[in-house]
Formats: sequence, structure tokens, C-alpha cells
Amino acid sequence: MTAIRTFAFIGSYADADGPGLYACAYDARTGSLTLLDQADGLQNPTFLDIDEESRMIYSLTEGKDAEGKRCGAVATYLFDPASGKLLRQGEANTIPATACHVALDRTSRLALTASYHGGLFGVSAIEDEGRVGRTLEIHRHEGASALPVQSQARVHSVIADRDNRYAAVSDLGLDKVFLYKLDAANRSLTRHSETDVAPGSGPRHFAFHPNLPFGYGINELNSTITVYAYDADDGKLEVVQTVSTLPDDFEGDNACADIHLSPDGRFLYGSNRGHDSLAVYGVGQESGLLAPVEYAPTLGGHPRNFAVSPDGRFVLVANRDGHHIVTFGRDADTGKLLPTGSELRVSKPVCVRFAAFAVE
Repeated sequence: MTAIRTFAFIGSYADADGPGLYACAYDARTGSLTLLDQADGLQNPTFLDIDEESRMIYSLTEGKDAEGKRCGAVATYLFDPASGKLLRQGEANTIPATACHVALDRTSRLALTASYHGGLFGVSAIEDEGRVGRTLEIHRHEGASALPVQSQARVHSVIADRDNRYAAVSDLGLDKVFLYKLDAANRSLTRHSETDVAPGSGPRHFAFHPNLPFGYGINELNSTITVYAYDADDGKLEVVQTVSTLPDDFEGDNACADIHLSPDGRFLYGSNRGHDSLAVYGVGQESGLLAPVEYAPTLGGHPRNFAVSPDGRFVLVANRDGHHIVTFGRDADTGKLLPTGSELRVSKPVCVRFAAFAVE
């Protein structure tokens, strides 16, 4: 008898001589994780994406170019849900600078890798067997913005919209979110439009609403979230709201990281590193505007990325400096989070991804 089971995969900061990529069983009743397998040989496998159909896990790592210089690379693993094992398939260099983010387009035929240090992103082919192939395009940004850290372009993420028509490219260094037109058939991206945010904001990650014409960008440097009206026909974003990720009485340093919506699109979550919390907002189901709900402590230092479970019942937070993944129960009516008491100890976790597979 075949059953569909959900698994969780974790990326981390790690040296190549130790484990850095983890596969876990996920208990949908409790939100808890159980470690099944781990992979070593990867330098800083910090970010992941997954193709559920092929059961391929795509992990960032650091490669070396022909001259021995560090560059971005993606390692590919086949996941066997019956045994829980990660089976390495290969590795390919993608961009001529270390990478901070990888995402697949909606066809899972393109791997999009972003470089904070290089101010660029790359488009790589995914071959028929699921391995990452040659780099098809490299897109470089030029310019600067208000703060010293913004002395150059710093591309932080590339996210395809739900119809695979455009990809949102967040550039922390330029205080811009670009839309690139995505041509999946010809495996190409073309710069189409750009939208400015306030100087010193630092756009980092982006999420498209699952059913409304809005996008949401979290800004690392000034601890805000920007709401954009999204015109998918013309390929344009328009700023309609900016909200703080912090309570009014907070004093101290903070930098934002990740952003996700609940599966039903009614609530939005953003992570604070410094305040060490998830900011929770209700989402107007016509306006798309955000209303603060709470600032939930993450019970660990420096929360990076996090994931909302596919059924929306739990949120798993990767606390890098806490060295653990903490599970929170999520109230579907209020959006609020409550610790379950479950956590998985992992060294310097950065990214959490869910995936569901058929298991005999």
C-alpha cells in the first residue's frame, strides 16, 4: 500500500569534512523531526530547494573554478523515502561567486542561484536525469545605495511567481526588487521592470501570495516588510505598504532574514535576528495589507530561515546560534505560534524545507 509522507530537509553552515545536509522524518501529528540521514562533503550547504516529482534535493555548496577560486555550486541528491537515505548524484559549478540562495523555477528545469558577494545571479539547466547542468545565463547588477554595506549590488534571492511568468530578484545592495520575465521554454530570464524601496532597506527574500495579486519582501537592513501590488500581466510591482518587523519598544540591533505565508494566505511570518522572533501579521484578503498579530520568540539565537508545514499546523524555525530546529504549533484562526517543546539539535542550521513523497 502506498502512503504519502512528509519529510523535512535542513541546510547549515558546515565544513566539508563534517555533516551539513540533513534528511528528517516529520511527524504530522506533533510537528517533531527525527533525523534519518546526513551528508558530508559540502562546504556551507546553507540553502536548499526540492523537486518532489523527481525526489531530487538541490543544495548550495562552494566550488572551485579552473583557477582555484571559490565559486557557487549546487550539489544534487536523490532522496529515497523508503530508506530515508540521501544518495549523491553530482555537483556542478553555477556562478563565478559564492552563492547564498538557490531556487527552482516552477517547471523544475531551471536552477536559479543568487550571489550576495558577487551582485549577480545565474540560470542553470536541470538535465533530464535531474542533475544540474551547464550555466545558461549570468545576470549582473551594478550600482549602490545609502549604507556602507550597499556599496555594490548584492543579489540575495530569485523567486519565480506561481505561474512561472516572472521571477522576483531581491537586491539588498541596490534597494530594488527586479522582475525578470521567465521564458521556461527557452530557459532564459530577461530583465523586465524594477521597483525601488526606501534607501537603506536591503531587500532580502520575497514571497508571492498563493492566490491574491500581491508580493511581500522582507528587508534585512531596516527591519521592515514591504507589500507590493503585483500586476502579473504587465510584470510590475508597486509598493502599497511598509511595516516594521519589530515591536515599538525594542531597542538594539536587528537584521531580518526569511519570509513565508501560511498555505491559506491569511497570515504572513518574517524572521528577526537580534530580536530573535518571528513577526506575525494578518493579511487582508482583499487589500493584501498587513496587520501585526504578535512577535513570537524563536527560543534560540539568530533565526535564519523557517518553514510552515504543508498543512499549516506547524512552523519550524532554524536558529543558527541556538544550534537547533524548534517546532511551534500554529493557530489557524489567529496565526499565533506556541512552542510544542519539540526541537532537533543541529549545528548552525540555516534552511528548512518540507517535501512529500510516496512511500510503499
